[in-house]
Amino acid sequence: MGSTISRQKNNNCNYKLTPDMKKAIVALFLLIPFIVFSQNIKKALKNANSFYDQKLYLDAIPAYLEVLKIDNTSAEANYKLGVSYLRTIHKIKGLPYLEKAYKVNPAIAPDLDFELGRAYQLNHKFDEALEAFKRYRHKLDPKNLEEIKKIDRRIFECENGSIYVKNPVKAVVKNMGSVVNTKYADFAPVITADESMLVFTSRRPGSTGGNLDENQEHYEDIYVSMSKNGEWLPPQNIGKPINTEGHDASVALSPEGGQIFLYKDDNNGDIFVSKFEGIEWSKPEGLGKNVDTKHWETSVSITADGKMIYFTSNRDGGYGDLDIYMSKKDKKGKWGEAVNLGKVVNTEYPEDSPFIHPDGKTLYFSSRGHAGMGDYDIFKTTLQPDGTWSQPENLGYPINTADDDIYFVLSADNKHGYYSSQREDGFGEKDLYMISMPKPEVLASVESKDVKLASKDTKKKIAPIAKVESFNPVTILKGTVRDELTKDVLEADVVIIDNEKNEVISEIKSNKTTGAYLVVLPSGKNYGIRVQHPSYLFHSENFDIPSSTSYQEIVKDVNLKKVAVGTKIVLRNIFFDFDKATLRPESSAELEKLDQVLVENPTIKIEILGHTDNKGTAEYNKDLSERRAKAVVDYLIGKGIKAERLKYAGYGFEQPIATNDTDEGRQLNRRTEFEITGN
Repeated sequence: MGSTISRQKNNNCNYKLTPDMKKAIVALFLLIPFIVFSQNIKKALKNANSFYDQKLYLDAIPAYLEVLKIDNTSAEANYKLGVSYLRTIHKIKGLPYLEKAYKVNPAIAPDLDFELGRAYQLNHKFDEALEAFKRYRHKLDPKNLEEIKKIDRRIFECENGSIYVKNPVKAVVKNMGSVVNTKYADFAPVITADESMLVFTSRRPGSTGGNLDENQEHYEDIYVSMSKNGEWLPPQNIGKPINTEGHDASVALSPEGGQIFLYKDDNNGDIFVSKFEGIEWSKPEGLGKNVDTKHWETSVSITADGKMIYFTSNRDGGYGDLDIYMSKKDKKGKWGEAVNLGKVVNTEYPEDSPFIHPDGKTLYFSSRGHAGMGDYDIFKTTLQPDGTWSQPENLGYPINTADDDIYFVLSADNKHGYYSSQREDGFGEKDLYMISMPKPEVLASVESKDVKLASKDTKKKIAPIAKVESFNPVTILKGTVRDELTKDVLEADVVIIDNEKNEVISEIKSNKTTGAYLVVLPSGKNYGIRVQHPSYLFHSENFDIPSSTSYQEIVKDVNLKKVAVGTKIVLRNIFFDFDKATLRPESSAELEKLDQVLVENPTIKIEILGHTDNKGTAEYNKDLSERRAKAVVDYLIGKGIKAERLKYAGYGFEQPIATNDTDEGRQLNRRTEFEITGN
């Protein structure tokens, strides 16, 4: 027995591995790391894919980056990481990963060429984008007309983009900085015509109600920033009643800042307006059934005179998804029937965010249908004398990019544009940017180019780059209204009259707290400006602004005088035929207001005083001024004012109020005044 045991031990000690067995053992040891490696890849990829499948792209990005740390050749991880970037604000970062996916396995996903083309397009590599889009189109089923149309649109955009980038406009696009922008979404800026006030929408903390929406984001609220010495002050929440516990977004601001237009989700999306009433904003009200409908109304802009709006809607009867419409205010102050701007402006694709310049003729808007570089581009069109709109022009690169460019507004002097954009230099999801606009004389001239679309046997024109100038420069008149004696600020009516038509074209109030007012006067008209307040005599100014005048700002502080004996004012909108005492029709509005003063103050007596410049003899000018003063008195008597309340006198050039050595001075001296002589 012992020998048997001994023999078994001896056999165990002498046991030898065969060469094949050795190879198998080595292979096993080598396989263990590979198995662990594969398990780690699968686990990491599964984790990343779980975010991707739920469209949680911001969570998917770091997860796929972890996968690529293990294996940077994974075609699936590179592809999905690239796509994830394309679905976030970091879109341009997706390109290298999609390029790597294509290099490793071009067949990793059926839409790889499309996503790669989109990444090239967003990075303004238009030649490479065209190659990718054409490869994708070649693989499409010829019966898939909808997808073919989508790709043809991308191809067309890349043709445009290639031209625009090679012919950039001399614009400087600058982030408005951390005082205004946050890491949260800041967007939809609107400004007063003189850039003194900025209103915008933000998702920053501190929203009214303090709640988060279903996406765990702060509700949209509206903020206001004022400009001081060229710098924007920290924004303030505009507060209730404009901001509510729901979403509230700014879409327009009247040129003087007295009205804010808002977008709310009520009734599938409507437009509301709030008016500044001295020290607070009024409760927002809808724009009426002709504007707000059961359909989607998204954006609006109002003309400087407040009588017309341009807005967007997807209502039935349009040319595409969102169209731009116009509505005029009727005599009752209601917005009239909406009129589609037509197929020159609107396309089968969406048009949005219209902005009518204070000149009343130049309309800026964003479009996905006109000749752009990708998604929304900003375009310009002008109203023609026959009521039609000019062919829209692209504002060019770098104002426009291959991504969304929308919510563009422009200062009255055409120097600064404002919009929101998602860019790599931003602070957050969307930021506000200011554009130093190019001067018209240095803009590149780009000839139109025919581009044949593969899905249609037609050709489309690439739009020329627009000259960023208004149809007619405007004049901004602003100042402060006060009591002449006490210097207390007054909330006064500021009435703007088209003297030629004898028509009130706009009426605003000066600010109750500051007395400030601002009116925008498009060129090409003679204006009468009347400032009035109960128990005060009205103050009048006259401005003749030729069509060719350049942009200007006029500061005119107005001191109103109480109705009292001895008070005298100049009637600056009384006009006579040359060298005659015949009242011109343009005088009607001023004469009617003077008649109203006498009716409202039935006990006062007045004297009308006529004055001239020093051209001609003293005797002749005295006679002319007296006859002109009498013409005003005769008019008032004809309106029913008793003659015993009225006197007149002519002083020729005996009482000048300015030098007679200049045209401007002589014009001031040629005047009609009235003075209260009794009560």
